[in-house]
Amino acid sequence: MKRTLTIIAAALMMVACAKAPEVPQIIFDTDQGNDVDDVLALDVLNKLVDEGKIDVLAITLNKEGRGPVEFVDIMQTFYGHTDIPIGKITDGRFDPNDTSVNYAQFVADMKDEAGNPLFPRSIEDHDALPESYLLYRKALAGAKDHSVTIASVGFFTNLKRLYDSPADEFSPLTGRELVARKVKELVVVAGVFSNPELHEYNVYVDVPSAKTILEEWPTPVVVSPWELGINVLYPGANIDVDHAWAGRHPLAEAYKCYLPMPFDRPMWDDTAVLFAAGEEDWFTISPYGTIEVTPEGSTLFTEDPNGTRRHISVTPEQAAALRDYLVAKIARKPACYE
Repeated sequence: MKRTLTIIAAALMMVACAKAPEVPQIIFDTDQGNDVDDVLALDVLNKLVDEGKIDVLAITLNKEGRGPVEFVDIMQTFYGHTDIPIGKITDGRFDPNDTSVNYAQFVADMKDEAGNPLFPRSIEDHDALPESYLLYRKALAGAKDHSVTIASVGFFTNLKRLYDSPADEFSPLTGRELVARKVKELVVVAGVFSNPELHEYNVYVDVPSAKTILEEWPTPVVVSPWELGINVLYPGANIDVDHAWAGRHPLAEAYKCYLPMPFDRPMWDDTAVLFAAGEEDWFTISPYGTIEVTPEGSTLFTEDPNGTRRHISVTPEQAAALRDYLVAKIARKPACYE
């Protein structure tokens, strides 16, 4: 009888394991250093890894410079996820009129009383990191078909370079073919659908790349537009209170240097990370359609049952609940400190 029960228990465990869904495989493409909501999104990404809800295959930078790469290294070291590969971008697009503080560079340059870097890194030579689009190709080539979700929260330059890339040592497929085979869905922070006269920043900085990706990308695309994040504000007053346990926290230092305190910041990028992670119930999802990007950077959505593009939004009730959820998650200690 005991042997029979053991066999039954083992069989039930096998069935449970067979039915257990695989966690989403994520590539996170970010412009750390431009807007501080990227830092909040990176925090949420790492917390979702802590919770076992996602597996991050790579973090790719679409903002050029030493600061963004070092800052991501600092964050991943702080959160204990140094096994996630990081990619850099060379000759990337940028806004020449941008006068905001590059918080990534600021934090990377912070020193302690002895003149040493305030926050430790795990990578010895940041210049030796692979180009982001090549890291994309490597990560996708090793993934199962139609298994990877890309969360892109910055410029479209890396995606365009991936899309245009030729066959190489990672895969005999072109970039477009590799994307079509390996990517399940692309989730991007981009666009303004309520006013064609407004040109959202991620689109505006690299319009040609945004046009190619939003119009031609061969997998389903979900857009988290400007209108969503502007209604979900992170309360700046929480920064010091929620992160005091660390003494000096790279997220808090980045936030405090970005704008004069106190200020509340829209959480545009966090929304894309959550949706990519499969937490879709926080949002209202549009019908399928198509997206056109004008030469000026307008994004025009047209409903079409044969389309593969959707965008997400939030009701006032959803916005309030989403804000509370994100604030609580960002306040929590990383698992390596618990």
